[in-house]
Amino acid sequence: MKTIVKTALVALAMGAASLTTAVAQDVKVGVDSGPYPPFSSPDASGKWVGWEVEIMDALCAEAKLNCTLTPIAFDGLIPALNGKKIDAIMSSMSITDERKKMIDFSDKYYNTPSAIIGPKGEKFEPTAEGLKGKIVGVQASTIHQRYVQKYFGSAISELKEYQSQDEANSDLAAGRIDAIQADLITLDSFLKSDQGKACCDLKGNVKDDPEILGAGVGVGVRKDDTALKDKFNAAIKAIRANGTYDKISKKYFDFDVYGK
Repeated sequence: MKTIVKTALVALAMGAASLTTAVAQDVKVGVDSGPYPPFSSPDASGKWVGWEVEIMDALCAEAKLNCTLTPIAFDGLIPALNGKKIDAIMSSMSITDERKKMIDFSDKYYNTPSAIIGPKGEKFEPTAEGLKGKIVGVQASTIHQRYVQKYFGSAISELKEYQSQDEANSDLAAGRIDAIQADLITLDSFLKSDQGKACCDLKGNVKDDPEILGAGVGVGVRKDDTALKDKFNAAIKAIRANGTYDKISKKYFDFDVYGK
C-alpha cells in the first residue's frame, strides 16, 4: 500500500511540475531593430548581445518567463505593444509622462544622462547658443528628439531624424551633420569605436529636464497588463539584491548605471 501511495504521490508531483512548465508565460520582448551598443546589437552571427539583452535574460529567468527578443523599429515599438504584436518593451525607453499616456512602465532598471557629441577640433557647448546654426541629428521618436525641439529648435539650422542611432553616428562621422544628442552611454560606446575615435568627441551633458528626459528607463507594458508589470518589478528588485545586476553591469561599465 505504501508503495502504491508513494508512486501516486510521485506521479502527482511530476504532473504538477509538467503543468507549471506548460503554463509558463510566453513573452515577446520588443527591442529596437537598429544597433544600439552597448545595450543591444546583433553580432556577426545575428545573435543579439549587449547589456540590456543580458539584463532582459536575467529578469525573465528571475520572473520565470519564456522571453523571446523581437526586433522592431524604435518608433514602432509602442504601436506594436498596444497592437499585441509584442508583450513588453526593453529598448532603453525612458519613462516619461507623454509615453505613460499610451503605455505603462515597470520600475526603472537604469538611468543615465543625455549628451551632445560633435566633430573633433570644434569647441562648442551643449546649449542653444553653442549649437546655433548647426545641423543636429537624433533618433526619431526619442526623448532626445523632443529635447532638441524644445531647447534648441529655434537656434539650430536643421533637426535631422534617423530611424537608428547607428545611422546618425555614420552621418556625423561623414560630416553630413554637426552634432548628435543621445544617451551618454551609447554615445560613449560610439566614441570608443574606430569610427568614433577618428571623427568626434564629447561636448558635454545637456541640462536635465525630467519632464522630457524622464525618470530612468523601464520595461514598457500595456496599461491593462498589471500582472506582467508586477513580475518585472519583482525581478528588477531581486536581481539588484542578489548581485546579478551588478555582475552584468561590471562587464560593460565602470560606474553605477542604475543612477539616482
